Amino acid sequence: MGKRSRLRKKEHQNNSKPGGRDNRDNGWGAGYADIIKENKLFEAYYQELGLVPEGEFDQFMAAMREPLPATIRITGYKRYPDELAWHTNMSRKILRKSPLLEKFHQFLVSETESGNISRQEAVSMIPPLLMKIEPHHKILDMCAAPGSKTAQLIEMLHSDMDVPFPEGFVIANDVDNKRCYLLVHQAKRLNSPCIMVVNHDASCIPRLQIDTEDGQKGTLFYDRILCDVPCSGDGTMRKNIDVWKKWTTSNSLHLHGLQIRIAVRGVEQLAVGGRMVYSTCSLNPIEDEAVIATLLEKSEGALELADASVDLPGLKWMPGITKWKLMTKEGQWYKDWSEVPVNRHTQIRPTMFPPTDTEKLANMKLERCMRILPHHQNTGGFFVAVLVKKAPMPWNRRFPKVYTHVHARPRNPTCVGKLRERERGVGRKSVCMYSDSVLCSRPPPNKKMKRHGFKEDPFVFLTEDDPVFPPIESFYDLSPDFPKINVLTRTHEGKKRHLYMVSKELRNVMLNNSERMKVINTGVKVWSRNSDGEEFGCAFRLAQEGIYTLFPYIRSRMITVSVEDIKILLTQENPYLSKLEEDAHQQAKKMGVIVLKYRPDKSNPDGPQCPIELCGWRGKTSIRAFVPRNERFHYLRMLGVEVFRDKQGQGPREEEKEVKEEVKEGETENGNKDVSPKQELRGENRGDEHLKGDEREGGGENLTST
Repeated sequence: MGKRSRLRKKEHQNNSKPGGRDNRDNGWGAGYADIIKENKLFEAYYQELGLVPEGEFDQFMAAMREPLPATIRITGYKRYPDELAWHTNMSRKILRKSPLLEKFHQFLVSETESGNISRQEAVSMIPPLLMKIEPHHKILDMCAAPGSKTAQLIEMLHSDMDVPFPEGFVIANDVDNKRCYLLVHQAKRLNSPCIMVVNHDASCIPRLQIDTEDGQKGTLFYDRILCDVPCSGDGTMRKNIDVWKKWTTSNSLHLHGLQIRIAVRGVEQLAVGGRMVYSTCSLNPIEDEAVIATLLEKSEGALELADASVDLPGLKWMPGITKWKLMTKEGQWYKDWSEVPVNRHTQIRPTMFPPTDTEKLANMKLERCMRILPHHQNTGGFFVAVLVKKAPMPWNRRFPKVYTHVHARPRNPTCVGKLRERERGVGRKSVCMYSDSVLCSRPPPNKKMKRHGFKEDPFVFLTEDDPVFPPIESFYDLSPDFPKINVLTRTHEGKKRHLYMVSKELRNVMLNNSERMKVINTGVKVWSRNSDGEEFGCAFRLAQEGIYTLFPYIRSRMITVSVEDIKILLTQENPYLSKLEEDAHQQAKKMGVIVLKYRPDKSNPDGPQCPIELCGWRGKTSIRAFVPRNERFHYLRMLGVEVFRDKQGQGPREEEKEVKEEVKEGETENGNKDVSPKQELRGENRGDEHLKGDEREGGGENLTST
């Protein structure tokens, strides 16, 4: 037995004992109790900086040692009340492990998967709120994974649910290819045609081209940019306990340059008059005010810090600081650049210190930055600043051809020399401010050099005269204004298995930048091939995730159903048509794909007060709804039907098996696995494991009303 195996066995034996760490997690979860929440360097650093008000430092440290309370946010565009965010007094670990909260935890998991709520840290909700999103805005999320803020941005675009295609869109980027798929999962829950996930280094994310209204080619400038940069994360100690033992001032020194490069790239692509929100989950001014001060100084008046204090009146925050010092991991302090020894010039840079010009520093108005301290409102630590672009960046004005002609080389000889050094892998620390911009403006590298990570299927837009459209148009009686050119598929050859839709503006971006971008995912699935449907005149059935996008254009094959009809459709596998109420039964005269719609009944105030649209299939004698499991649970809860699954008496292996099955179902529901139409008709991909055997045969309800 190897050393690691012996250690794991000993660790398992210790954890199994009454005093093992699994039995003393104190709300943090298994294993975290062993981590001592002490870091002398951290305390000395922040005490010396004076970021915490006098007399509050002990409260600050006490709050940092407590588990972070769980918070949830209700999806903002699905006709819910204004109180969209909720705060609990329990950690996520307690919610997951407490038997008393099992039903509530199931509710949270299910509603999160169906896109109706998001479990998101409270301070993480702040940056999107400060961006002042409008439905027509073009938005870039530069470092988007895992995607909770991206989901907020999508929701804000869809503030008017009566508009299926807002004019704006969100391009969500992340440098990590694998984390991009976490981002896709978050975005897919919201079923929006206005989101595209791309995979690039944010510090040199490519400048994109679009067709302008006058028929010319133009550069895409974003109305809003979220610049939530990688950081040391010392504001997350309440949930990321490892930070306690790993924290050192060196983390901030290493990240400072990257944070500046990402922020610079962001403001370059921001439209004049647009807003960029810079944020970190770090309290360190080296990653916060120092980056903002550098941006403002280099912008020469093109950028301005906005006063966002009135935008969130209930938020408690500390104003940004104008004086700070720098400390090495050995405890050595430096007040300004002149004190730094030459042998440390590669690790410590002038931009890490406050500007020395007092007048220039006062004009920056760094006090408009916002720092959230954990003990003020029982949250994590956070920093946010809102920048407004008043004019093009100075290096854009000096070298305009670099950005209008992607093949142009920079004319400044200093930048050319440093760029060549960079291409040879040297001079990385001394590349001038312009060279990062110039480097990003050059033509993209060859595909073989550029592509990495998982191989993506192509995105192929259909033409208006594609032979796939006539049977679909006839079968669903699509309205004449249906935007056929916005439909795409993921294959060049063979049968089209799924059809997706994007907004007109995203289509413009994709068609003009196929060689510049690495697109991971975009579009919402609206139709899936169903070979059994060909006998009814159309080989494509509706996809539930795309029903809200398609519904305004569909003029036939609709059945109006009642509350009782919905209960039957969502609690039984293939109920007989005779089980529907007479009105719905009479409407279902044609076989094949149908849309089941419910409209609020004003005479019944106890029923759901929002419209419901479900995709279904009407067979010869039965009918069924194509609704993913968690979305089905959501509607049933609205109707007062109990959907709790009791797990008591379930052993560890059984529980693990269930988790794996849920993961597989989640993959299927998000389109990552293929299921034949006949399997779908038999209910093999519907997630009906909780139904009893006799209830799968079109029998009685398995879920009881409350």
